[in-house]
Amino acid sequence: MGRLRQLADRTPPERERYLDLLRALAIVMVVLGHWTVTVIGYDATGAPDGHSALAELPWAYPLTWLAQVMPVFFLVGGYANAASLHSFRARGGDGAGWLLDRSVRLVRPTTVLLVVLAVGAAGSALVGAEATRVRTVVWFATIPLWFLAAYLAVVPLTPPMYALHRRLGLAVPLLLVLLVAAGDLARLAGHERLGLGGYAFGWLAVHQLGFAWYDARQRADAARRPGEDRAGDAGARCRRLPTGRPAALGLLVGGLAATVLLTGPGPYPVSMLNVPGQRLDNASPPSLALLTLFAAQLGLILLLRDPVERWLHRRRPWQAVIAVNSVVLTVFLWHLTAVLLLVGALDAVGLLPTPQAGSAAWYAWRVPWLLMLAAVLAVLVAAFGRVEARTVRRDRTTAEPTSPVRGVLIVAGYAAVVAALVVNSQTPKAAPEPLGLPVAALVTYLAGAGLLRLLTWIRPSPR
Repeated sequence: MGRLRQLADRTPPERERYLDLLRALAIVMVVLGHWTVTVIGYDATGAPDGHSALAELPWAYPLTWLAQVMPVFFLVGGYANAASLHSFRARGGDGAGWLLDRSVRLVRPTTVLLVVLAVGAAGSALVGAEATRVRTVVWFATIPLWFLAAYLAVVPLTPPMYALHRRLGLAVPLLLVLLVAAGDLARLAGHERLGLGGYAFGWLAVHQLGFAWYDARQRADAARRPGEDRAGDAGARCRRLPTGRPAALGLLVGGLAATVLLTGPGPYPVSMLNVPGQRLDNASPPSLALLTLFAAQLGLILLLRDPVERWLHRRRPWQAVIAVNSVVLTVFLWHLTAVLLLVGALDAVGLLPTPQAGSAAWYAWRVPWLLMLAAVLAVLVAAFGRVEARTVRRDRTTAEPTSPVRGVLIVAGYAAVVAALVVNSQTPKAAPEPLGLPVAALVTYLAGAGLLRLLTWIRPSPR
């Protein structure tokens, strides 16, 4: 508590605390959503198996409009990336050095997860477990990595995309949304590959709005400083996210109306989460309907901003937000591993309930199920959260320009990490992988992560 109190007291007054709360809430909602809709049963071999209950609960599809919060994470990421890039450059650094600095907290906890899973899978293979079964278990545990791969792919684009934002402002996300709509038309016409660009265009559009929020906050801070130069403010207006109440209401009402039209008479499914058999997936890649829903979410977020920000200036709420954010990635990475451990333990002692989705017994089982999962995850966070919480941050006083060779190594290491995560997510869950992960992908990941770690130890020489 003393450490949290110190961190809370040292929080800069200009920090947008609301963004930290949104990040924590987004991850917590993802975790609770995954846990809540899980259905456990037994497959043909008598082994425990699981799947989502959404396909059997069509009444719950509208609830996914609240549960689908991944765009909120990209919004927060855009703001945080713009702020950290601005700060890093102000200290003399450049884009490559910033990418290395930014990768530390994301890569280290992920490396721990993959190493632990690979070691556990190797142990299972040695005692006779089938390679396909090992892969299925590890595949389930690494489901969160598909989203992390998407976010990691967006992060290195921050320097050029922020430069584009400074030139064209809100026209950039508007163009990206149009590209998403074009990809959706291609998908609806049966040309799935032509719509894959939506993975980049959709998440980048949301990420760009984080830049616009950061610019709006910078303008608000400047307005409070006496004697601040207002020259060029009219030209900068198109770069700032409108955060006033009229704009927030417009986003909320307009976004909801557009989403209802797109999912009712329109061609998009109501569910914003993947349901097998749907005519279109709203989340993979992000669809136009998901982006209109995010517009409504953004409107609600902006409406709540001022009262929540005032509440977060109280010590206890802000300390709680700091505590969650210190291990938020660990919570996200390990929450499905907690499911595997609990299911395995209950099955081992013959106490694993397998009620049918939607039955009274299934609903009754939700409360003890969530409580037990929370307890298991708490143990995992206690064991592995310190890797994230104690991530060594680089010196924040100065930053040196990156040499060409060092810059190439940073990009190569980072690209290896992202490529390995993508390969793992594309590998079938029943592939015969005795390590649970594709060996080539695991080696590539460890090489990339090791290179990035080495570069953080070897600081560039001052010029």
